[in-house]
Amino acid sequence: MGTVPQRAARFTYLNFEIDGSTLRGHYECDGVTYRETVEFSHPLDVNADAVRAVGELWFLLAGLSYYKARAAHTIDVGSLPLGAAGRELLQASIIDGLGEFAYRNGLDLSDVAVVGGSDVVATSPVVDPRAVLIPFGGGIDSVVTVRELSSQLSPALFVMSPPSGLFEPLEETAALMDLPIQRATRTLDPHITTPNANVFNGHVPVTAMVTLLAAVSALASGRGGVVMSNEHSASVPNLTHAGREVNHQWSKSLSAERLIAAALVERCGDTVAVASFLRDKSELWVAREFARSHDVLTTFRSCNRAFRQDRTERARTWCGECDKCLFINLVLAPFVAASTLDAIFAGNAPLRRPDMTEAVRTLVGLGTQKKPFECVGDPDECAVALQVVAAMPEYGDCEHLRVIDRELSHDRTLDELLTNQGGSRVPAAWLS
Repeated sequence: MGTVPQRAARFTYLNFEIDGSTLRGHYECDGVTYRETVEFSHPLDVNADAVRAVGELWFLLAGLSYYKARAAHTIDVGSLPLGAAGRELLQASIIDGLGEFAYRNGLDLSDVAVVGGSDVVATSPVVDPRAVLIPFGGGIDSVVTVRELSSQLSPALFVMSPPSGLFEPLEETAALMDLPIQRATRTLDPHITTPNANVFNGHVPVTAMVTLLAAVSALASGRGGVVMSNEHSASVPNLTHAGREVNHQWSKSLSAERLIAAALVERCGDTVAVASFLRDKSELWVAREFARSHDVLTTFRSCNRAFRQDRTERARTWCGECDKCLFINLVLAPFVAASTLDAIFAGNAPLRRPDMTEAVRTLVGLGTQKKPFECVGDPDECAVALQVVAAMPEYGDCEHLRVIDRELSHDRTLDELLTNQGGSRVPAAWLS
């Protein structure tokens, strides 16, 4: 048996730097120092005060990538400007953003104390509210956002890449969007990327960090909006443990969006809008809209194995085995011809495979786990998609799908899920 990691006493935020087009964050825990670097494709001198203020917010959340190694009982942010909204965002990111991490490692982070921090001085950046930045991952959600956004806006894409090189499926899909691209390259400290049995490991709220980096990039180019692509189902938890919801997608949730927006208002006033364009949409609505983008069907890839940090480990095709491949296959099946999907998955479409039966059961809420720890839709959405697919002649040879379908109660309908789901914070200008 390996050594069980021990929690540290204190994790310290050392200092935050901006140098030209680069952000750097420095941290320390138990004598180990960490440095993270983010290099942008453009200088950060426009709206410099606001860029620094929002960069400090990124610095706060990025620290959790290193904090998790020892899960210290105290987080010391030193003299860093924190503010009430910034403190609330950090504390929620510890409890909820690290919820899956804590659950998987058997940790209780409710005892973590955040100490230090100074007041925030609000800035007044000059931006164009109709110029927006769209974080783009090359999946079905961000493609739909680009193509549904108001034609009255002036959009650009925001693309994150690792230092090992660009992600080819993302780049091929981004090229079809025919929009300017602003880029950032994130380099993690080797202490956290090198396997080490003596530290904790697990999921961190990466999307929240990317959202704040997009806000930095937007401000540095005079843009007044960051348009996210997080659906309604991102707010649905995977499970409840010890009285708390655990949500793999917490940093994509409406709760996280509100906290980020409040922290940005505290630092920049109402000048920078951050909201998800798809917040009131179901995954099935997004899949239907995406299916109309025939030009993208052969380039996009949502399989996580294509986006590994190490370039040598990246899959060159859909793996056809992971929960993400299965989910994408399932939600597109009602709207994309089976022959097209079979071609996309190179004859390895996971929905057709009887050996994926238990994974399908989990997606639709019949498995021992309510929802996979993955960026997939909620069980109701998956169950409705399965009901549609099980009745399609193209899947007449997939008896395992009909067996599962007969176990489902089907309380919701496809028509219902193609209407708006809940509320949204999307500014009216983004819609018309």
